[in-house]
Amino acid sequence: MFPVQVLENQTFENIDCSDKKVHSPEFIDCVFKNCNFSNANLACVKFTDCEFIDCNLTMVNLSGTSLKTVNFFNSKLTGIDFSNCNEFLFAVNFENCNLQYASFYKRKLHKTIFKNCILNETSFSECDLLLASFLNCNLINAFFDKSNLSKADFTTSYNYIIDPEKNSLKKARFSSDGIAGLLAKYDIIIE
Repeated sequence: MFPVQVLENQTFENIDCSDKKVHSPEFIDCVFKNCNFSNANLACVKFTDCEFIDCNLTMVNLSGTSLKTVNFFNSKLTGIDFSNCNEFLFAVNFENCNLQYASFYKRKLHKTIFKNCILNETSFSECDLLLASFLNCNLINAFFDKSNLSKADFTTSYNYIIDPEKNSLKKARFSSDGIAGLLAKYDIIIE
C-alpha cells in the first residue's frame, strides 16, 4: 500500500487499510483524509506532524508506534490502546473524535486538547494531564485513577466522575455544574 520507506508532505484520501499491516515505517507532514484503518496493524510506524481527518481507526494496533504532534479531526478511534505507543515525543490532540473505550494508561499528555470528543469509558489511569483541556467532552464512565489533573480544564465538559482523593487536582478548573462529579463517591444530594 505504501511502498516507500519515508513519505513526506503527502495527502492520502479514501485509502482502505482495514485489517492490513502498514509497512511504511515513517510519515512526515502527511494528511490522511477519509481513510479506513480499522483493525489495521500500524505497529512501529512513525507519524510526525501528521493529521487524520474523517478517518476510522477503530481498534488499530499502535504497539511501538510513534505519534509526534499528530492531530485527529472528526475521526473514530474507539478501543485504541495509546499506552502501547512509543513514549518519545508523544504528542496528540483530538477534535470531534469518538474515543470510546480507548486507553491512555500512564501516558504523558501535557497540554493535550480534547475538543468536542466522546470519551465514554476511556481510561486515563495514572496519566499526566497537566494543563490538558477537555472542551465540551462527554466523559461518562471515563476512568481517572492516580492521574495528575493539575491545571486541567474541565469547565465545559460533562458526565465525569473524578475522585479528588485519588487524583491530583491542584488548580484544575471545573464548572459549578460539574461539582457533583467530584463528590459522587459520597452519595450526597446537591441541589
